[in-house]
Amino acid sequence: MSKDDAVALETSAVQDDNGLAADALHRGLKNRHIAMISIGGVIGVGLFLGTANALRTGGPLGMLLGYVVIGTLVFAVTTALGEMAAVSSTRPCLLRSVGTTFTRGPWSLPAELSAAMLLVHYWTTAVNDAVWIAIFLAVVVAINFMSSGVYGEFEFWFASIKVLAVITLIITGIVITAGGGPNHESIGFKYWSTPGPFVEYIGTGTWGQFLGFWAVLILATFSFIGTEIVAVAAGETKNPRKNVAKAISNVYIRICLFYILGVFVIGLLVASDDPDLNIGGSTAASAPESSTSPTSSTPPSSPPPGPAANSDVYTASRALYSLAAAGNAPKIFMKRTRNGHPYVAVGASACFGLLAFMTTSSGAGKVFNWLSNLTSVSGLFSWLCISIIYLRFHYGMKKQGIDRSKLPYIAPLQPYASWYALVLTLLVILFSNWTVFTEGRWDTPSFVTNYLPIPLFIVLYFGHKFTQGTTVVPLDQLDFVSDVQEIEALEEDETEDANQSKFQKVLDSLF
Repeated sequence: MSKDDAVALETSAVQDDNGLAADALHRGLKNRHIAMISIGGVIGVGLFLGTANALRTGGPLGMLLGYVVIGTLVFAVTTALGEMAAVSSTRPCLLRSVGTTFTRGPWSLPAELSAAMLLVHYWTTAVNDAVWIAIFLAVVVAINFMSSGVYGEFEFWFASIKVLAVITLIITGIVITAGGGPNHESIGFKYWSTPGPFVEYIGTGTWGQFLGFWAVLILATFSFIGTEIVAVAAGETKNPRKNVAKAISNVYIRICLFYILGVFVIGLLVASDDPDLNIGGSTAASAPESSTSPTSSTPPSSPPPGPAANSDVYTASRALYSLAAAGNAPKIFMKRTRNGHPYVAVGASACFGLLAFMTTSSGAGKVFNWLSNLTSVSGLFSWLCISIIYLRFHYGMKKQGIDRSKLPYIAPLQPYASWYALVLTLLVILFSNWTVFTEGRWDTPSFVTNYLPIPLFIVLYFGHKFTQGTTVVPLDQLDFVSDVQEIEALEEDETEDANQSKFQKVLDSLF
């Protein structure tokens, strides 16, 4: 057993003055919270704006195929993480899986705030960007400093609004495509014929079309980043084995409905050569959904700015807390309130939101592109680590003769799905910004934001190995039983709070 495992297991056995385990968080998230967070928790303005570059680069079919490929990657990673989370939300292997999400969580927050600024610019430019950023960031921080139960309520309603926004986009798009728009023109697959289903990106012919499709992969990644929030929330979920397994089993709904179908409809509505798709501008006019109705004065289907940033702070703070619990980050990040709220980790994670103030000098569009690149590559490293950890988890159980069929949730197509995720993730990371190496296309900010995470990851990983003297634990020595009693103690029937209103009871029963 490595030093990291020993620290994580030792802290889980210690009780503090409040009766909580030394590394325990307050379990205030209910089934309906987790269910809705899993579906729409990280859908944000970035999803809508990110499709602009994807459509301009790959064309409608190239964009659709790119999102399908990344969707399969997300499915493999999320279900693998869900299997580990359902087994135990406090086991060291999961702590490291969750901890790796900190590599992208802090960058996602300012990226989302920058995207929100683009949307605000669509409505008005009368107020300085710094004022809006300060307001959004203050609201996000305030929500995250509340208890997990309160956070869950906010996320439940935020996610509901975002889900309705995506459904509105899809329905509105289908109606307009069929001729229900102001000019009653039936669009159909018009833009798939002219300018065409693919875009010849940099190259020409079939090769250029493939390059356009490949360029979409890193753009699509940003839209999917944060799917692992369900496993992150496992540490604060009531009856984690049951509720996390149920939430993970519905991840395909989010991938197919809110991403694949949404992207397909956008490809029907907007031509890939539309000049407004240049997201380097300063307003949300470049977002495809803002073009769905020429008579609309506001983007009809965009979610309100800010809610996804709420999930970013939550994810980053819990990831940082998990790193500290596993002995991979300073212990100060494990400090909690009397109710088990990691306020130090929340505060540290929220500080990264200050990077969004770069929009006041460089422009919201440019800053969004920089931060979305950094977020995407960092997120890919997170998925890479999750895939590697799951493979060790899977083969470790096999080596020790543990029957996976008895687990609360069994990830499908494993271990092949994780091998597929590992290889595809590596390829996308290495070729995430290949365009800067082509003639006349060198861009220093783009190169740095895409490839900085690679040396950073290597230095952090091997630096920790060297300074802490840790070694890779053999498969037959992996610990799968030390916290079984702790997690089984949490498997209690959910009883209704006597103070719940009838409306809350109805919501709980629905989800």
